[in-house]
Amino acid sequence: MNYIGSDSVRLSEDGRSVIIIDQTLLPGKTEYRALSSAEDIFEAIKKLRVRGAPAIGICAGYGMYVLSTQIKSASFDEFFGDLSKTGEYLCSSRPTAVNLSAAVKRMLEAAEKNKDLPISKIQDVLKETAERIHTEDIEMCLAISEYGLSLVKDGDGILTHCNAGPLATSRYGTGLGTLFLGKERGYDFHVYVDETRPLLQGARLTAYELDKAGIDVTLICDNMASAAMKNGYIQAVFVGCDRVAANGDTANKIGTSGAAVLAKHYGIPFYVFCPSTTIDLSCKSGADIPIELRDGEEIRTMFFSEPVAPEVKCWNPSFDVTESGLISAIITEKGICRPPYEKSLAGHR
Repeated sequence: MNYIGSDSVRLSEDGRSVIIIDQTLLPGKTEYRALSSAEDIFEAIKKLRVRGAPAIGICAGYGMYVLSTQIKSASFDEFFGDLSKTGEYLCSSRPTAVNLSAAVKRMLEAAEKNKDLPISKIQDVLKETAERIHTEDIEMCLAISEYGLSLVKDGDGILTHCNAGPLATSRYGTGLGTLFLGKERGYDFHVYVDETRPLLQGARLTAYELDKAGIDVTLICDNMASAAMKNGYIQAVFVGCDRVAANGDTANKIGTSGAAVLAKHYGIPFYVFCPSTTIDLSCKSGADIPIELRDGEEIRTMFFSEPVAPEVKCWNPSFDVTESGLISAIITEKGICRPPYEKSLAGHR
């Protein structure tokens, strides 16, 4: 099957930079960028050149390794201090996605556990740790996809929101992984893709990935989902997420909660797909998840040759929280979580 994403984030052959597909240029242009400074990596994450919680985590892991090789400190304390400051800086680029901070934390822990080794050897350990973060995500995506396939049948209509495919993760993806795996095994899904305002990740990325893989795809505006459900086109909703709270509330691209409300009204199962690393048991509920606010010009001018609205105030949250009562199941690489999520999620961390 022809799909992209297995190398949408990778370490360069010489180990001096992180290579990403610039997702802001898709679908019109496929361009790889080499990120070799903390500022490059921060900007790429902040500007959504690399996006999707797992992909951001992979990028952060490789980034921490690359940046560690640039630290000239002679002692471990100085080295670790500089590395910690780098990690803190990268984490500030996008606070909602827990995979970012989790990857940085894991890299710092790996360094600290090996503090008695020479700095060069600690850097080797960091490289191995970053590679494990990537490999584990590939394995998790395949397992998630397998579990997801048990929830649908051949010929189903699936609604998606935002993008949770190979570009946002690795290989199969999370929210889209079941669709790619099903295609490989002869399933014919009919996928309705929300364009996903304001950044159009559904239109630019999900529709692109599905079409490239030969999956039947229909692009719709976000406000058309209700009509598609009412007409009987949709048998399930598949979404990814950036953070899962201990009570099962989930944060995902703005508009996800609206799709969940509609699915509840029409009696359609609403499924959230994510690796277990996205579960944050220290976060009690969705009310504790920080929501990133973005530039209002993304609504007024982005993707348009001239402004489509007057210079009025804009409110542009990047995410919203879907309450656990609207979610039929949360699927991780460890299995399918059902309510009550306080109990089922605890076994997936």
